[in-house]
Order: sequence, then C-alpha cells, then structure tokens
Amino acid sequence: MRGGGASFLKMVLSNFDILAGPVVSLAYPLYASIRAIESKSPVDDQQWLTYWILYSMITLVELTFAKGIEWIPLWSYGKLLLSCWLVMPYFSGAAYVYEYFIRPTFVNPKTRVNIWYVPRKKDISSKPDDILTAAEKYIQEHGTDALRELVNKADRDHVNPGIGFRLFDDHHRY
Repeated sequence: MRGGGASFLKMVLSNFDILAGPVVSLAYPLYASIRAIESKSPVDDQQWLTYWILYSMITLVELTFAKGIEWIPLWSYGKLLLSCWLVMPYFSGAAYVYEYFIRPTFVNPKTRVNIWYVPRKKDISSKPDDILTAAEKYIQEHGTDALRELVNKADRDHVNPGIGFRLFDDHHRY
C-alpha cells in the first residue's frame, strides 16, 4: 500500500507540468472569462481578452517551432510558470503585458505603421489637404459666423478627460 502511494506521488510530480498545464492555462481562464463577461467591469474583460490573445500567440509559436522547442529542457515548466503569471489575479500578468507592451505598440499613433498605405499622387495645381484649407473652404461655403458657431459647439460638447471613465484613458492604471 505504501509503495503504491509513493509511486503515484512520484508519477504526479514527474508529470506535474502535463497535469497542471491544462488546468492553469485553460480551465481556470475559461471559468474566469465567463465571470468577466457577466460582470459590469471592463477591467476584467481586458484582463481575460488579453490573456487569450497571449495564450493564442504562445500556442502559435509552440506549434510553429515545435521541433526546436522540444529540445529546450524546461520549456513545459517555463510555460507553466508564464501561464501562472498571466492568469493569477495577484500578479495580473496579462494586464501588465497589455499595458506596457501591446497597448503602446498598437494604440500609440506615433509607432503605428500602416502597411496598406498608398500615397496619393500629388497634382501641382492642388492645395494640400490640411485643416487651414478645410476651414477656408467651410468659410467660403457657410460664412465666418457658421464656423464660429461650429467651434463654440465643439467647445461646449468637449468633455474633460479627467472626469468620468474611459476604457483607454491614458491616466488610468489597469
């Protein structure tokens, strides 16, 4: 009886990554994602959506480089630790990765690269498309009073970004 328990414990410990991996990286995130969908808070939605994006990226890398990854001695344990860091609410690893890596890359317009950009041919006789040209055209069509009214309306409708909650507020810590 004692030998059977010890061999079972040895088998569990030697295959811990195989047994715990699906629980940590799939079962708990599925449960937490369902709870996040049912809650009113967008913060947990972001946490779990980001987790699934990262999980998909890890799985894609694993499938693509499977022959090379199988030679990395502790890959499965490293992946398990990474999954724990991404999943555990104490660490909020997925939110951290989103805030410091994904968001600056995809949301920041300074670093955004549009691979589908095709420059327009410039005609020598045409004016550049800028705000001054648009304002001059608006004044010609509607008059200066209409432009002044439009600017005043925009000022009244402007909401102070420090008031209220926006999902991607630059000053909010997720």
